[in-house]
Amino acid sequence: MEEQSPAPFAEAGAALARCVLRTGMLLAQRRLRLPRRHVGLRLRFADGTTGTVYRETRVDRLAPADPCLLVVEFRLRAVRGARGHALFRAESLLNTPLFAGFPGLVSKLWVAADEHGVYRGVYEWDGPDRAEAYVRSLRRVLALVSVPGSVHHRVVPGLRRAQALADPTVLVAADRGGSADWWRLVGAG
Repeated sequence: MEEQSPAPFAEAGAALARCVLRTGMLLAQRRLRLPRRHVGLRLRFADGTTGTVYRETRVDRLAPADPCLLVVEFRLRAVRGARGHALFRAESLLNTPLFAGFPGLVSKLWVAADEHGVYRGVYEWDGPDRAEAYVRSLRRVLALVSVPGSVHHRVVPGLRRAQALADPTVLVAADRGGSADWWRLVGAG
């Protein structure tokens, strides 16, 4: 799916408010998990960059009926140096209420900044339309803290995250021209 414009401010704000409430419910129901299985996994992307998974978030739910992979990238405006990036990674746990309650979230891998200071999120969603709705709201939040023009995303319908990690060649067919290699996973280990 191609990138869409950010949601209008009022729409994004309302979606984020609903998300925060739903995240609270997920926490109260003990359905939000921070598994460690993928923490430390090094992901290689087709643009030659690499990033390490520093956190995973998972929602206890039924298997997705309409799975899709979502990859988001952004470069933070004011975070510099090893200490600044370490502080951001620690603080980022507080951002969980801004995404975990969006309908359709299955899981997120939080990927540390690559060689160019670009962070990525590698998500699995139930429904490409739901993933797009999330990203349209997320772009409003990320615009506040990111370098202008650095927020991008790619939705790949019909693909589970586990498939992409196990065999990144499945993403070649989804590349549609190769002009945006930042998102395409080519290896994990």
